[in-house]
Amino acid sequence: MGQQTTCLWYGSFHTRTVRVILLRDDDTDSGYDLALVTTDLTTPAPALITRYAWRWSIEVTFAEARDLLGAGQARNHTRAAAERTVPVGLYCYTITVTWYALHGHHPSDTADRRERAPWYTTKTDPSVSDMLAKLRRAIIAARFLPTRPGQPTDQEIRAVQQTWATASLDAAA
Repeated sequence: MGQQTTCLWYGSFHTRTVRVILLRDDDTDSGYDLALVTTDLTTPAPALITRYAWRWSIEVTFAEARDLLGAGQARNHTRAAAERTVPVGLYCYTITVTWYALHGHHPSDTADRRERAPWYTTKTDPSVSDMLAKLRRAIIAARFLPTRPGQPTDQEIRAVQQTWATASLDAAA
């Protein structure tokens, strides 16, 4: 399972005492798969490992929002702009995942991705990067459609104008 030790970790923790918990899968014979460093010296290791596992998806979301969408990387010069950058990036992340779940997902997406990137042999689900790429392709395609979705055709515009003209003649009579 693992091993733990209490020590000083020079660098970011300076002279503060930390606990290092080293973990490995039962199938691993050498080395460790994960090292957790904490300043919490009293909580039992299994509770810390559980807390880390619960938090992991949140940390992945923050990392993807930063790396894929640039959240937190803008060069802002005012406090208000700096305070808006990360929330807007997280909103964009949320909008991308929601769009994909409601409109972009297709059962063949993962197989298509494995075909374009054959090194992903074990890929079973689309990543946020895949979702973002599909959203970008959809936006680009929509920009070059002969008519934009939601825009009336010339024939529909003439029909509405004719209806207005008829209604105004009826009102005048």
